[in-house]
Amino acid sequence: MRLPIAGCGGSKIRMHIMIIFLKCLFFIFSHSSTDLFLNFVTTKSKSKSRPSKKQRALEILSILKRLYPDATCSLDYVTTVQLLVATILSAQCTDERVNKVTPALFAKFPDAPSLAGADREELENLIRSTGFYRNKAKNIQGACHKIVTEFDNKVPQTMSELLQLPGVARKTANVVLAHGYGILEGVTVDTHVKRISKRLGLTKNDNPLKIERDLMRVLPQPDWENYSIRIIYHGRAVCKARKPNCDKCQLALLCPSVKAEG
Repeated sequence: MRLPIAGCGGSKIRMHIMIIFLKCLFFIFSHSSTDLFLNFVTTKSKSKSRPSKKQRALEILSILKRLYPDATCSLDYVTTVQLLVATILSAQCTDERVNKVTPALFAKFPDAPSLAGADREELENLIRSTGFYRNKAKNIQGACHKIVTEFDNKVPQTMSELLQLPGVARKTANVVLAHGYGILEGVTVDTHVKRISKRLGLTKNDNPLKIERDLMRVLPQPDWENYSIRIIYHGRAVCKARKPNCDKCQLALLCPSVKAEG
């Protein structure tokens, strides 16, 4: 039941209540607006001061090019078939070790027909020190046989055809296409590229294919292989797996892992 407020006193009370109500509204509105404004300004300032992942990737690439201007594929080969074989051998093995094995291997079996027809035991003995030699010998002979019988004795020049060869996944195919034919189909993801790209915050993935796609989004296509080769050099020289030398790393200011550990 509503009680009447009589006379002048009732009007004053209503006025007083109205004033309090308006003050409350003003207080709420002014503080909410201020908070919204501050949040807007803070968000804007952060977005301006923090470079995007793509911007950081381009800065990283620029520094890597300056640090390793002459970086190139470190495997020794003469022909595209030899590049393919050397890359297959490099799985779970250093390029340095592969380069110690291939001179004798290619002197004995220099091309696809000779490798395809090689005695399996002799081939295994020649590549034994690269590890997983039985499986590698099987894949090398299988790939070379397919090259001879299905590709007119020529290493394929497309990703889809290369992936048909035994022992060839995207990493090997990217290396062969980039260094054998100058074709850039993707980013070569080896252990160095996988580890350091994640450390640099350019990917959060562990799957090589997903890492490759992440890197392809932030790097210009002409530099896809440039990035991989230089990251490999950087991994060997500075950002080592067990003990990265962050104090001397020229990518430190762009590396969230350094800041997180600091």
